[in-house]
This record gives sequence, C-alpha cells and structure tokens, in this order.
Amino acid sequence: MPTYTPPLKDLEFVLHDVLKISESDIPGYADLDADFTGAILDEAGKIARDVLAPLNVVGDTQGCTLENGVVRTPDGFKQAFDMMRDGGWTGLGADPEYGGQGMPYLLHTAVGELFVSANLAFNMYQGLTMGAYEAIRAHASDALKDKFLPKMVSCEWTGTMNLTEPHCGTDLGLLRTKAEPQDDGSFKITGTKIFISAGEHDLSENIIHLVLAKIPGGPEGVRGISLFIVPKFIVNDDGSLGARNGVACGNLEEKMGIHGNSTCVMNFDGSTGYLVGEEHKGLRAMFTMMNAARLGVGLQGHAQASVAYQNAAEYARERLQGRAVTGTQNPDGPADPLIVHPDVRRTLMDQKAFVEGARAFLLWGAMLLDDGDLNGNKDSEGLLSLMTPVIKGFLTDKGFDCTVQAQQIYGGHGYIEETGASQFVRDARITMIYEGANGVQALDLVGRKLALDGGKYVMAFFEMVKGFIKENENDAALKADFLDPLKAASKDMQAAAMFFMQAGMKDPNAALAGSSDFMHLFGHVVLGLMWARMAKAAQAGIDSGVSDTKFCENKLATGRYYMKRLLPETALRLARINSGAEPVMGLAAEDF
Repeated sequence: MPTYTPPLKDLEFVLHDVLKISESDIPGYADLDADFTGAILDEAGKIARDVLAPLNVVGDTQGCTLENGVVRTPDGFKQAFDMMRDGGWTGLGADPEYGGQGMPYLLHTAVGELFVSANLAFNMYQGLTMGAYEAIRAHASDALKDKFLPKMVSCEWTGTMNLTEPHCGTDLGLLRTKAEPQDDGSFKITGTKIFISAGEHDLSENIIHLVLAKIPGGPEGVRGISLFIVPKFIVNDDGSLGARNGVACGNLEEKMGIHGNSTCVMNFDGSTGYLVGEEHKGLRAMFTMMNAARLGVGLQGHAQASVAYQNAAEYARERLQGRAVTGTQNPDGPADPLIVHPDVRRTLMDQKAFVEGARAFLLWGAMLLDDGDLNGNKDSEGLLSLMTPVIKGFLTDKGFDCTVQAQQIYGGHGYIEETGASQFVRDARITMIYEGANGVQALDLVGRKLALDGGKYVMAFFEMVKGFIKENENDAALKADFLDPLKAASKDMQAAAMFFMQAGMKDPNAALAGSSDFMHLFGHVVLGLMWARMAKAAQAGIDSGVSDTKFCENKLATGRYYMKRLLPETALRLARINSGAEPVMGLAAEDF
C-alpha cells in the first residue's frame, strides 16, 4: 500500500528562500513568516498523511454507488469531510465576510498540494465548492452571495459546475439546456449535463449547482449563454432548507480513475434557478470558476507526480534486483537495490527534477494571482493569464508522464493494484482532459494569449528572464550551470514566438500545428527559470552556513540535472514548430 510523506521542507524552501514571501508588499504576506506557514503546513501535512492518504485506496476500490437517486461516497469519506469542515480547512482562502479565514491564495495552494497528493478524488469535493464560491462572489448579486456563500465556505453546502452536455464539450455554443423566465424573477432550468464531478453525494446537506443555460430569444452561440445557481434543495428566506428542487443524478459514470469522486449525469427538470450576473453573460462568469479550476488542475497533475515519485523512490531503494555494473553495492544481500542502476536513476531524476520545479512554478503562479487580486496589479494578472494554459496543460502532461515513469520503476508490480502505482497513473490521466483538454489549452495559448495586449505579457516574461540572467551573470557557477542553459532555452522560445508572428499571419494552421510544442517549450523555460532561482537560493544557503547544507547541495544537483537533461528539449520543440503545418496537414481526412 502506498504512503505519503508531506514535502514540508521543500515547500518552506520555495516560500521563504526562493519567493521570500514575507518580504513581499502583497497584503497579508507580511504575516506569512516561517513559523506561521510552518505550523499550518505541519498540521495540514498530518491530516494528509494520516487521514486522507489511507482513504485513497479505499476510494479507488469502493468507488461511489447510486441507489434510488442517492449517491453514497466510500467508507470514511464522510467522517474525513466533517473533520476538514470542522477544522476550517475548507474555507482557508475564503473571504472572512462569509466565514472564511482570508488566507492568501498562495497558502491555499501550498496546503492544497498536500491534500491533493494524499487523495485527489476526495479533495475535489471541497475544491469544486471553492471554485463555485469564487464565481458567485465575483458575479452574483449581494442577496445571492449572502444566501449561499457562508454555507459554501463552511462546506455545509458544496458546489459544482455544469457545462458539458451529451452533444457538446468544448464548443459550448451548441448547448441546449433552457432557462425559462418566471414572474418571481427566477428561472425554470431544463436539460441534461454530463461529467459533473461531485454532482450528487452524501457529504453535505445541500449541493449548489452552477449551470450554463440559454434563455429563449437570446443571441445564438456562446453570446446567448447565461449562468444560474440551481440548488439541490430550495433555500428559504430564513436560510433553512425547503423542498427538493427538480434536479437529480440520472447515472454515475464508470471511470478510469478518481473513483472516490462521484461523476454524474445531472438531469434538470424544470428546476428553479437564479441568474448570476447579467443575462447572456454567463460564460464570462463561469470562466472565473474555470480559470481558478485550471490552476487547480495543474496542481493536481503536479501533486500526483509528487506522491508517485515518493513511492517509486522508496521502492527503488528497497527492491533488490541485479548487481551494479561497477561492482557489488550490497555484499550482504543476494542483489543490489534497483537504485544503483543508471537508467533507474535517470527515471527518478526526471521525476524529481520536474516535481520540484513544478512546485516552484505553482507557488509563483499563486503569488501572481494574489498580487493581481490583493494589490490590483494588472501586470501580474496578465502574466498569470498568459501562463494559465501552461500551468494546466504542461504540468498535467508532464505530471502524468511522471506517474507512468514511477509505475515503470516497479516493473510488473507496478501493473498490480496492490502497490498503488496504477492508481496514481489512472487518477492523473483525467487532469489532461477536464477543465479544457490540453490541446485546447495549447490553442488558447498560441491563438489568443500570446497576442494579449499586443504581446505585452510574453515580452514581459522574456524581459524577466533576461533581467534575472543579467543580474546574476557575475556568478560564474550559476552562469555556467544555470544561466547559460536558461538563456539558450529562452532564445528558442523567442524564435518560436517569432515564427508564429511571421507564419501565422499567412497560414493560421502553421501556428496552431505547433501549439502543443510551444506550450511545452514555454513550460520548460519557466521551470528553467524556477530552477535558476532555486539554485541561487540554495547556494546562498550554503554560503551562509545553513544547518541543512545537504538539502541545498541536493537541490543544486537536481537543478543541474534539469538544465542538462530536460531543458534542452526546447530545441526539439522549436524544430517541430518550425516545420509548420505541412507535415501535420499533409493527409486528407479520408486517408486517416
């Protein structure tokens, strides 16, 4: 059975040595000293390790069940959810006006990694609720906020998002769910939604569905979409629960992974709904939730890679198999441990270098979100908007790859369910699909985000990289091992962007054919920057005589591996991009 060890020291290193959060001018960050964050992360880590992780395999093997319209979650989920709710963990980053603790999104992200690594399917119930909370808080009337948000923050009521229908996924302009206006200002919602995570369950007394629907007579396509709150139970004016609304789970999906989360077909049969924001402006409101969800899904990809790597490394240290080619390393045993073999080391180093770099990327992204939200910094908002498809697409693509690499370490035992390696692979796979499939993320990045505000934010990113290199170019060790590879990778990215500008104007397919490659190229450059920043912090720790010199030395060694073995992939990606559309579009449709 797999285990989980919270990476508390690594989180603290990124927060305080790399990002130096307590020195930031972002409101609330001055309170985030090492003692404060350490206490919160330590407690969250205990819950993740001792409560949530043991339930991960339970959720996978039992799954959810649907009987007479009622969905039952796996054994232990209800008790764990009550404990999370009673401890205030569900409202950690929510507004105190609605009962939240008002912590910055950065801390929410750090804690979230621990919970998601321990049990992805379980954490989705509260994670989706906070996404729905954000959409309602940003776009609903004060009356609706006061009515629904306090009990959503406490997770007495949970939330969902309902977009996909049987005939449409990404192309929401095709949706058919209708919203008929009523004399009292409410709407009657009728339609069917599919793939609705946490659509029905026994963890909360009410479920607040956010539903996209079209009001008759509105504009065609996505311009005619509105957003509605549709509660499972009608909420009376005094806040008590009234009659059951006309919404029900018609079926539970049989899935490859995340079995502990109820993925539902939801039927809305003249159910009462309340308009969020303006009529026909629902997509903009829902994207508030979806953008937050995409950051969360990027975290999921990273978190599954992290826990899978931990278990694979432990197995490689313990499993005896063969002898080292340079001579026996375990003379008292019948064989040497797997970890002596160079190819096993390579596989583990691939995972370790990605996991630690991705952790820094996610926490930096959370810091940008806080700077935009709490400081009103539009530049931070724009930079994060540019990188959101990279966070979602690149980190889940690579996160899934890492779970497969971790599974490979086990050999045949990785294919057997009892080791847990298979579950990490199966659970991670969905992250590449939901909240916008990764191909769509790449198209959004190249087709829309690069040109945002005339390319202002991608140019700002290039200047950020250039500025860091120039600032530290007198450090010979940092320059040779980190800055020179980062500079070469950044030039590859700039060349790719230039290709899109020149070729894309004449032939859009030439740009879009390279969009996934660019998403990965961009992701590698960001991780290269993160590793350069971590290397600088680690060397500073060594130079200052920190107590854990070994930690800093290991960080430098892992960073050098990334820069030498993984970052050069940018050249491959650039070559693919420069090949244009012809190799991709060469066959007629009927020739496939």
